[in-house]
Order: sequence, then C-alpha cells, then structure tokens
Amino acid sequence: MFRGVLIQKDETGLHAAVREIEDHQLPDGDVTVRVSHSTINYKDALAITGRGRVVKNFPMIPGIDLAGIVESSSHPNWREGDRVLLNGWGVGESHWGGLAQKARVNGDWLIPLPEAFTPQQSMAIGTAGYTAMLCVLALEKHGVKPEDGEILVTGAAGGVGSFAVAILAKLGYSVVGATGSNSNSGYLKQLGAMEVLPRTELSTPNKPLQKARWAGVVDVAGSHLLANACASTKYGGVVTACGLAAGMDFPSTVAPFILRGVTLAGIDSVQCPVPARIAAWQRLSTDLDLSKLGDIGQEIGLFEAVPAATQLLNGQVRGRLIINVNQ
Repeated sequence: MFRGVLIQKDETGLHAAVREIEDHQLPDGDVTVRVSHSTINYKDALAITGRGRVVKNFPMIPGIDLAGIVESSSHPNWREGDRVLLNGWGVGESHWGGLAQKARVNGDWLIPLPEAFTPQQSMAIGTAGYTAMLCVLALEKHGVKPEDGEILVTGAAGGVGSFAVAILAKLGYSVVGATGSNSNSGYLKQLGAMEVLPRTELSTPNKPLQKARWAGVVDVAGSHLLANACASTKYGGVVTACGLAAGMDFPSTVAPFILRGVTLAGIDSVQCPVPARIAAWQRLSTDLDLSKLGDIGQEIGLFEAVPAATQLLNGQVRGRLIINVNQ
C-alpha cells in the first residue's frame, strides 16, 4: 500500500483526496519509481479542482512532475537505485502521475536526476524551471544577447516566470517582469528583475504595432498579453510562448512579423525530446542560482496538496509548491 492524491469521478462530479492505494492498481509501465517529491503546477491545480478538462481518464493521480529512486525496472536504461526525474509526457493527465509515494511509468519518459540537485531541489525547479530554461535556450538559439536590450517576462511571479527572471538575470540580461500584484515587486527584484510592470499595461486590447521596446519575451499568458508583447518587440526580436494563463486566444495581426521581423517561438515541455530535456537540465545546473530556490519554492506535505490547488488557481500562491509525498 502507498498514499497518493486520487481524483475520482461520479455523478456528482470530481473528487480529489489523499487515499491508500494498492500496488496492483498502478498502471502499466516498465519502471516503478519510489517517489520522494512532486509539485503542483497550474495544470495539476486544474486537474485537482476540476476547473479544467485536464484529466483524460479516471481514477487519476495528478502530478506532471516527479523525482525519486527506481524501485524496479525491466527497461534497459534503468536499474534499481537510479535517481530519476520526470516532467510531462501526459502523466497526471492520461497516466498516473507524481502526487503519490509510487509511480509506474514508461522508462523512455525518465531522465537522470542531475548530480547538482537533490530531489527536493529538482522539484522546486520542476516543469516550471525546465520550461523557463527551454525559453531561454530558444532566445539564445535565435541570437538574442544581453546587449540587445530588455527582456519582458509575463506572469513573472508565477513558477515559469520566476525562474525565467532568475535565469535571465544571472546570464546578464536586463529583465522586466509583468505581474498582477504590486506586492510582488520586491520579490521579483530580489530574483533579478530591473523593473516591474503592472499586468494591466499589457492585458487590454491595443494597437497591432506599438512602440518597440523588447529584444525578447518569455510569455506564459497568451491572449492580449502575448499580442501586446509581440506588437512592442523590437526589430528582429524573439517572443517565446509557453503558456495560456490569460487565455488560449491570440488576438494579434501579422504586422510585428512582416514589418519588424519578429519571431514567435512556441515552447512545448510535455513532448519535448529527451536530448533537449537533458540539455535544459544541464543548463539549469550551471545557470540557475540555487540560492534563489528558497525564495521561489515552498515545501508542503501530501495532505496539503488538494487545498493548495485551489489557492494556486485563486492567485494566492507565489512561485512554486513542492510536495513531499512522505509527509
């Protein structure tokens, strides 16, 4: 037996609670992981609360991230005792995820836990930090350099945004964070932001081509924030889009792309190929100031995960929530 957050569905709706689960209930997979830490991401919060159609089948254990030790394996790449890490691949949506003391998964989804990180640190980073690093790598790939000018990060006080600010600042970029709460200003400047903007400056409809300011953008929001970010990006600048916190729509025009040569780069962390995942985590081990993890993440126990999901969606959580599944 092991404990996990189990989401069940009946005629009255969805119900999520910590329950005792038997090993034989675990789904198919060639690696069983003894999980030590997981996280609650935005997608996990939607799954737990039922506010979004995230879960594909029931019952489901949410948790798109996990870190732990291989308990048993028939996969050629893994053996008992290996330290492993998983982000994405549909776990917590169509396959049981990490918010439990055990997980059984496809070994192709796992990567080695970098030596630079403890399991707790890796989950403080989680999909949020890994996605932020993919955005930074995309900016670099398209030639955006610190001397080119300011980088805008939307949703800057959230998980992805917090890591994007911290990583970009450490690499020497001038970072401007956009956030919905003035109370986040000190936090973002502590992470390395040079300036903090209220989200309202970007969240309402505006001209299709605006005053050019940004050399690059990390956008987690979508909708009007993404449209305005593109419209105010400088000639040859790059906008990375990795989220839809403000909406899935993109009310923009082709003007920034054909008149300023702006590049819009889509960032996917869920199905990202393993070599790119490993590269991102290797860069995190060198380009992230680990002293910032205490500012970005807070650890809670498994029994606190369900109420924390509602708090996250209500905007009451700053940074990251790390779940110690054994507490």
